[in-house]
Amino acid sequence: MNLFEGVFAHDEAAPAIHFGGRQISYGELRLATLQMAHAISALGVQRGDRVALLLHDSPEFVEAFIATCSLGAIAVPINMALRLEEQCSILHNCSATLAIAEADLCSSLPTHAPEKLRSLRRIVQVESLARSTTLSSTDEPPWSAPTRRRFGQSSDKSPHSKLIDFPTPADDEVAFILYTSGSTGEPKGAMHRQADIFYTNQTYCREVLRLTTTDRLFSSSRLPFAYGLGNSFTFPLLNGATSILCREKPAPDVIARVFTEARPTIFFAVPVVYNLLLEHHRNKERLDCSSLRLCVSAGEALPAHLGEQWEKTFGVQLLDGIGSTEILHMFMSNHENDVRYGSSGKLLAGYEARLLDEHEQPTPQNREGNLWIKGDSAALGYWEKPEQTARTFVEGWVRTGDLYRRDDDGFWFHMGRSDDCFKSSGQWVSPVEVEGVLLRHPKVARAAVVEDFDAGGLPCACAFVVSEDVESDPVALEPELRETAAAALPRFKQPRRYVFVSELPYTATGKVQRFKLRQSLRK
Repeated sequence: MNLFEGVFAHDEAAPAIHFGGRQISYGELRLATLQMAHAISALGVQRGDRVALLLHDSPEFVEAFIATCSLGAIAVPINMALRLEEQCSILHNCSATLAIAEADLCSSLPTHAPEKLRSLRRIVQVESLARSTTLSSTDEPPWSAPTRRRFGQSSDKSPHSKLIDFPTPADDEVAFILYTSGSTGEPKGAMHRQADIFYTNQTYCREVLRLTTTDRLFSSSRLPFAYGLGNSFTFPLLNGATSILCREKPAPDVIARVFTEARPTIFFAVPVVYNLLLEHHRNKERLDCSSLRLCVSAGEALPAHLGEQWEKTFGVQLLDGIGSTEILHMFMSNHENDVRYGSSGKLLAGYEARLLDEHEQPTPQNREGNLWIKGDSAALGYWEKPEQTARTFVEGWVRTGDLYRRDDDGFWFHMGRSDDCFKSSGQWVSPVEVEGVLLRHPKVARAAVVEDFDAGGLPCACAFVVSEDVESDPVALEPELRETAAAALPRFKQPRRYVFVSELPYTATGKVQRFKLRQSLRK
């Protein structure tokens, strides 16, 4: 089965997407997806070509994703919050021939890093109108004046509404690439099949969410993320439910408005968002959670007190779980009425897990070890990165890089990372990347970044800094470093705390002993 068939097997009159105050039925979405597929085909996209999606959460993203995958091309969603340089690096790595993008990016992309865009033949601008979508296609590089094409909603007799003979995907055929950052901070593209989408629906969604067609799902994590793609696309649209999409950045006031107006039944977020919503509820305006039957957390470990506080405040269970871009969605989760706050829940049916020590030998019961996962939603590997693929994907197993322990009741507990990377606001932070930014400041001699925890118990970056001048005033230097970080890094990577020291601890081979710095923060 291809993705188009899977999504559009439901009642055409049922609401598929709630967006911008309007409802889009499955029938309307089907017609829009067909015209998107015809448009992509007309632009010369072939099977296996990479099509980059630089789009906000919107019906157009959904249409482009379904159309691209179902045609046999490879969809590459790109995080809109990344800096332009990072977006260009992903376009370069995946060798996308076509980019479907928001209007502002259509003008800035070609001029920012043309040396990284040599494979890109066309950029298509998407403009969402009341009853139609306008695609503006540019010519060959250097992308001169655009040739506008309108593909509005059409009748069943329109040539753009005719059913396309979408090919049946092969078992090992890549359908989409989701990018994540690893230990070096460089983007790695996890290659997934269409079958992986259906598998996560059969496992996590069927076992944990137990959707009905009356459910309305809203996710503050966006569609280009594996977590958000499952929440806002896979689970609602493969089950005849409704996806609530929001183009705006999901700040607490925006989420509060969505709760009031769109009435979701299930909400997905990362722990820092739940903490912000609790603060919003206490200090600004009451949060209306009366429509919710479940809340879900992932991206990083949910502190036990935060889950307990959420349930006590709103009377809705908060189910923490763990997944990864490489596995596509959750492989462990707490379940409704079977919640142990502070844990990632239990292993889902359809997945295997094992804990290994540094010698790749099994660890004893109740002892922490490196978590390895096996399941049929695992990626085929990383795009154009054979060495990283060989390290992560081993004989059907995925090396997660997480340290875990399992108790006698089958609950799994996150114990940290086996490397120096960590997550903040649900996204990976590479210490090397942040350190590189701080070292650009002329008054910084050395810097080391480690995982810290804020007052709410949520992970964030902490920078240990050795200044060039030992008599330098830390009170004056810290604001300058905050400005430097803010100018070069997204908010979740910026150090929340600065500790000024005279020296950093090193190994005999000259490597910073970050574990000692982490230990010093716990004293």
